[in-house]
Amino acid sequence: MTSRPPEGIRSLSDPPPGAARLVLVRHGQGNVNVSGRIGGIKGCTGLTPLGRDQVTALADRLVSTGELNDVSAIYASVLPRAIETAQILAPALGIAPEAIGTDCGLCELHPGDADDMIWEEYVAHFGAPDWDQDPTIAIAPNGESWVGFVDRASGALQRIAAQHGDERVLIATHAGVIESSVLQFLVDHADPLLRPRLRLRTQHASMTEWEFSSEGWRLLRYNDASHEHGVFR
Repeated sequence: MTSRPPEGIRSLSDPPPGAARLVLVRHGQGNVNVSGRIGGIKGCTGLTPLGRDQVTALADRLVSTGELNDVSAIYASVLPRAIETAQILAPALGIAPEAIGTDCGLCELHPGDADDMIWEEYVAHFGAPDWDQDPTIAIAPNGESWVGFVDRASGALQRIAAQHGDERVLIATHAGVIESSVLQFLVDHADPLLRPRLRLRTQHASMTEWEFSSEGWRLLRYNDASHEHGVFR
């Protein structure tokens, strides 16, 4: 029998009983990522050919490694680039594409009246809020502020985790949602105005994984895109 340090001083802990695991996958490159168009529900038109290749590479990895064979459900935001990402990944996990659940809470920041604008057009109409100075300013009329977005996105993840105790689920979502999870579950400052934007460089078709239990949230991996180079960790 291998001797192990007491739990109170261990650096690595065993998964708590009943823990939920959320694998957040940033969508592949979207048309909005190369067109300069604001990609809300009107502006988003799905993935580019490169974006589909990026997600296909991840799907091939998952088939090869079997590392997510225990995924029991797949969710996606309602934006086409996330739905298309989930549809490519579903067969690799043995899940029918029609079983994918969609949730607007998993969307990128809601742009409101700025949806489908080119960024230059947006600045001309609405100016440019500085969320480092005031994260409560809405991006545009009928749109969200940074603080509102972080609360909404992290709340959606919290809700899904509560519904899937002792399961692992995959969520096709957006860079902003992944950053929101880090801000809310890892930084977790009591005053939302003091939660700085991290400007994380989350790659397309990368995986970030969280564990949620009665002990709170634990980050298991961030920005795992080793399949991009054919190297599976």
